[in-house]
Amino acid sequence: MNKLFLFLTVFFAAISFTSFKAAPTSEIPNLPKPKKVLIFSKTNGYRHESIEYGIKAIRKLGDENNFLVDATEDSLFFTKANLKKYNAVIFLSATGEVLGKEQQQAFQQYIQQGGGFVGVHAATDCGYTWPWYIGLVGGSFESHPEQQMAKLVVKDATHSATKSLPLIWERKDEWYNFKNLSANTQTLLAIDESSYTGGKNGVNHPMAWYHKYDGGKAFYTALGHTTESYDEPLFLKHLLGGIQYALGN
Repeated sequence: MNKLFLFLTVFFAAISFTSFKAAPTSEIPNLPKPKKVLIFSKTNGYRHESIEYGIKAIRKLGDENNFLVDATEDSLFFTKANLKKYNAVIFLSATGEVLGKEQQQAFQQYIQQGGGFVGVHAATDCGYTWPWYIGLVGGSFESHPEQQMAKLVVKDATHSATKSLPLIWERKDEWYNFKNLSANTQTLLAIDESSYTGGKNGVNHPMAWYHKYDGGKAFYTALGHTTESYDEPLFLKHLLGGIQYALGN
């Protein structure tokens, strides 16, 4: 009886091993490579305290949403060979003139070849002498009042950057006034100037927008001045949606 029990145990173990052995490596489908973004936060003007918080938050968004994140403040990193590794470049509150002529040319070619761009907050306080960049980011910073609560109005609730937001979104930030606004962008968020003091763009005062530009895609949000923004779930969903748009997701 004991011999029969031992025989059956070995027999069924052998069958189980044969039935459930792993599939050959060649039969496992190739998983898509995660996309990759570059954060650029060089400042030749005012430097926002929130930059470091923003880098940390975007890295976390990447971990949670399957994209890789690198960060640099070295303008010489902008070469054709380096930029082709990235699906989108994020100007995170970069200020002033941050790229030389050769770096500008490499970045322009990157966009022309289908690259994505995300501008956050002070990205409009950047590249004032570079008309192509002003067209890419969609406008230039002019001024701002003191930080205060205001109401944002969602103008397009179907976009990835706004679909998770309330149609009227009240929050505190530093609210930019703009000049050189492009007529070719699509407004995602506008600010209600009657809800705060210091607005100078009138009834149509955009705060976030997107467009296709010179072969690539661009998204901009004026939000993100405060360090608290990068712990704010709704703002992070807004920023993630903009990044996903630039990545082509």
